[in-house]
Amino acid sequence: MDLSQTPEMPANQGSTSVPFRTVFVSVAVLWGAYFLLITLRTYVFELDMQVEMAARRFLVTLAGMGLTLVLWAILRLVDRKAIWIKITAASLFAIPVAVAIGQINHFAFQDVQSKLEQKFAEERGFRLDDQGNLVYDLPEGASVQPPGPKGFNSFDKSESLLIVSAEQTKGSWRAVLEIALGRYFLLLAWASTYFALLAVIQARVAERREQQFRSAAKAAELRSLRYQVNPHFLFNTLNSLSALVMTGKADRAERMIQTISRFYRHSLADEPTSDVTLRDEFDLQKLYLDIEAVRFPERLKPVFDLPEELEEARVPGMILQPLVENSVKYAVSAVTRPVTITVAAHEEFDRLVITISDDGPGVPEGAPHGFGIGLANVSDRLEARFGSDIAFTSTPIPGGYRTQIRIPLSRPRENSSKR
Repeated sequence: MDLSQTPEMPANQGSTSVPFRTVFVSVAVLWGAYFLLITLRTYVFELDMQVEMAARRFLVTLAGMGLTLVLWAILRLVDRKAIWIKITAASLFAIPVAVAIGQINHFAFQDVQSKLEQKFAEERGFRLDDQGNLVYDLPEGASVQPPGPKGFNSFDKSESLLIVSAEQTKGSWRAVLEIALGRYFLLLAWASTYFALLAVIQARVAERREQQFRSAAKAAELRSLRYQVNPHFLFNTLNSLSALVMTGKADRAERMIQTISRFYRHSLADEPTSDVTLRDEFDLQKLYLDIEAVRFPERLKPVFDLPEELEEARVPGMILQPLVENSVKYAVSAVTRPVTITVAAHEEFDRLVITISDDGPGVPEGAPHGFGIGLANVSDRLEARFGSDIAFTSTPIPGGYRTQIRIPLSRPRENSSKR
């Protein structure tokens, strides 16, 4: 394991764009509502040629959907810009799109409009001439006296009276612009919906990215605290090994080296921020006390009490190491009599309770500062892992010293693989 490794953020932080499927659904809903409402209006007012008009309206709706998607492709370019840039882009680019929709609508309904006007004229006794003017044919012999520079003009023959001038070019553009104006505000309404969807997605991505940064920071903190344990333990162990070599106890030194090897192979097998089973954590402490038993073969008496039903409970890796090490340093090495170090676990109200106790002299006055550092390391790691949902006490008791950890009881799922 590379101890210099640092946590990395995931490469994919999530897309901040609205998915095409969502955009398409919003466009379809908008234009689908337009089609249904306009069609319903024709039935309510009992307009003529409803089937033919509905077919043309469907084609206009499809064209409107396509042009709205073109508008979306343009607005995507300003997804990450300031809101005023988005509003300006939507206001400007919606104009040509609305005019194009107006032109398509006018072209699609032009022949239908001519038929409706023709029918309207016939029902009322009017007719449309070749120029599209609405005229009324005067009976033969009737005369009309329109105002003129010389008073009036008389017509002896049957003539046509102009009712409404076609004004084809001017009237066509007026109709297109009238339709385009309505579609313009329709497009702005859709653009507002699109920007709202975009804001929601960007907020979710930002929240997810913030959570990833928090997770990475917590992982870095846990990794840092875990790495404080290994060098400290190695320093003490090498000192003990050096003492054995210098005193000529080669057999015990060799046994200690082999146990150290097993200990580090076991302790470095896991990711520093991952949890391990309580069984593995207890096994690791057994290895550690085996190492220390080489130094104190007559004085160190380890006792382990782990109920079978708690063997698969999850705890942070090497969380007990500083506590057991303190017991060896301040209980076993401080006296010449045998000292029992007990590492026990039990369940209490759905919480895991782990106790490390000894029957040594407790903590003497003016204990070295390293004692407090080990406890602080364990407390910080527990808080980083479980938050405030922990209880951690460490205090002298009559006839020794006891440290107790209370954390949420967590077991792997039944179908998860065992270590």
